[in-house]
Amino acid sequence: MRVVDSHLHLWDPAALDYTWLEGPLDATFSDIEIDEDALTGVDEEVAIFVQADPVEDQDLAEMRWVDSIALQSGVVAAVAGARLDRGAETERHLDALAAHERVVGVRHLLQGEADGLAQSAAFIAGARALASRGWTFDACVRARQLSDVTALAAAVPELPIVLDHLGKPALGTAQAPLRPSAEWSRDIADLARHPQVFCKLSGLPAETGGEWTDAQVAPFFDAALEAFGPERLMWGSDWPVSAVSGDFVPGSRQRWLQTVADWAASRGVDADGLFWENALAFYGIR
Repeated sequence: MRVVDSHLHLWDPAALDYTWLEGPLDATFSDIEIDEDALTGVDEEVAIFVQADPVEDQDLAEMRWVDSIALQSGVVAAVAGARLDRGAETERHLDALAAHERVVGVRHLLQGEADGLAQSAAFIAGARALASRGWTFDACVRARQLSDVTALAAAVPELPIVLDHLGKPALGTAQAPLRPSAEWSRDIADLARHPQVFCKLSGLPAETGGEWTDAQVAPFFDAALEAFGPERLMWGSDWPVSAVSGDFVPGSRQRWLQTVADWAASRGVDADGLFWENALAFYGIR
């Protein structure tokens, strides 16, 4: 089995500044740590780095740091940090990112922004500038913001968008699981009507506090499969964020892989597409 981890974070608080790190995540997760938590039972493993939200003026420094450890970390491509609502400043920033050959897309982290930002004229202009470079956009939003991503997809149909973490639905806990809400299911279906939008099966362990059951997450996978079809789904670990439950838990990445692989096999979903081809096609990696 070949695996593209479509959502890998790496960071080093000694190299860059991260205001959001706390607890067990306030540590170094770099090439040595990911090597120690490498997947087992796979024939080939590569990863797509997704920006880890350092302070804003360090987005370019983050890419320089990632480039320095990419070969050791298995990183073949990167989704860099960029604000898309800054007009000419956005254009200059995208130009600077283009100097890094691993950059294939950007993420303007929307989950902490005011609802509606992705529908603003400034953001849409930045999204069009991104699309003109042939790059992608990672949409990391809360469930209530899914309609913003749908509006963005409608406004900029030439921009490939991938929804991170299924839009962070409410899952409850392993002891008290929740079913997919009617609102989330509706919004996922609406978003999936735009053919340039893909979805990552990633991040749900973090939404459950790091403890989950296969039965708990399967209904959310089923809804995503019905909406997007198997050709627009991809696997991502969200490592190390989704590997923390009180403390960092080595092996959680492997378990998440197995959870998704078992679900895919039970639904007749092609593993090579889900774990390899779909991510490479979306990010334009060949």
